[in-house]
Amino acid sequence: MKQINGGVCAAIGFKASGIHAGIRKNKDKKDLALIVSEKIASAASTYTQNLVKGAPIHVTKANISDGYAQAIICNSGNANTCNANGIEIAEGMCALVEKHTGIKKTDVIVASTGVIGQPLDPTPMANGMEELTKALNPDGSNDAAEAIMTTDLKKKEIAFEFELDGKTCHIGGIAKGSGMIHPNMATMLVFITTDAAISPAMLQKALSADILDSFNMISVDGDTSTNDMVSVLANGMAGNTEITCEDADYNTFCKALSAVTTYLCRNIAKDGEGATKLLECNVCGGKDTKNAKIIAKSVICSSLFKAAMFGADANWGRILCAIGYSGADCDVNKVAVHLESSAGTIHVCQKGSGVDFDEDFAKKVLSEDEIKINITLGDGDGKATAWGCDLTYDYVKINGDYRT
Repeated sequence: MKQINGGVCAAIGFKASGIHAGIRKNKDKKDLALIVSEKIASAASTYTQNLVKGAPIHVTKANISDGYAQAIICNSGNANTCNANGIEIAEGMCALVEKHTGIKKTDVIVASTGVIGQPLDPTPMANGMEELTKALNPDGSNDAAEAIMTTDLKKKEIAFEFELDGKTCHIGGIAKGSGMIHPNMATMLVFITTDAAISPAMLQKALSADILDSFNMISVDGDTSTNDMVSVLANGMAGNTEITCEDADYNTFCKALSAVTTYLCRNIAKDGEGATKLLECNVCGGKDTKNAKIIAKSVICSSLFKAAMFGADANWGRILCAIGYSGADCDVNKVAVHLESSAGTIHVCQKGSGVDFDEDFAKKVLSEDEIKINITLGDGDGKATAWGCDLTYDYVKINGDYRT
């Protein structure tokens, strides 16, 4: 597998675009994105577990209930959530795609992100659709990636090349997400495209399995959003034999999908609102995978630990505390902890107790922008990885006046 350029346009038959339609006041920020496939594609999605769901989620579920779609449209700057006419607006966005591209409105995935609960005027989208459609091109992934951003500081885009059945296949994705990130899915939107041929059922199976180890293992602030969605389109234009069962090709496809989602996960966590550091918690030696995941997620969700990482303070007791209240089945008297970065590694805990370490060196290790928290449990073979970020003053500043 090889990393390549192109994002959601790396796969054969996909075009994308992104423009400023006028949803956002800042004319320098794009706010409407479109991704289209030359051919109808297998489609799969996963959605937020929040009981309050944005109207686009309901419309998308209905549109891909047959397992197929051909386009994705997304606006940013104002989330279509808790609006009395939300379904009408979401369906209207799909109808605009049909009007300007000829793709059936029922073959459109629709998404929306931004402020929750504010009235959304669809007029700018209607007025901007002609420009958006004309802008579609095989190099448009970058524009689409920019158009779905809200408080994101960095664009999130990746693509890989891999082989299936002797054919060269491509898979790529874009994502947005910076705050309200605590999935079981978040204000997180992820759009993935591939030219691999895979049936709708197997595509959904692959995605549903993947998010358990990827997007459901990141947290920025503990808030699960109302609009998050991960959607995949697979148009089969690479020409491989369609994947219809869990065979070797399916496993290869899953590895390629994981490469995309893992990259996007790390970048969503690293770009957390106000964040200065990516935190990666690696747990091994758990009684099973479930317990390892519980512990990894508990550590990167701890506000106290996240604040300590912002201050480059090796306050490892907060790690043990998070393990202790996580609800995981483990023997805390066996726990070992190492903190690692490009500056080196420090051993801070062994058998549940502290060990001597150089505080000055620890400060140096924790002053890097990517920190690994490596936890060994000694209870079995279970392992897991979770991603998060530090908790900073700027997080409060950003969210203190986000709407106003």
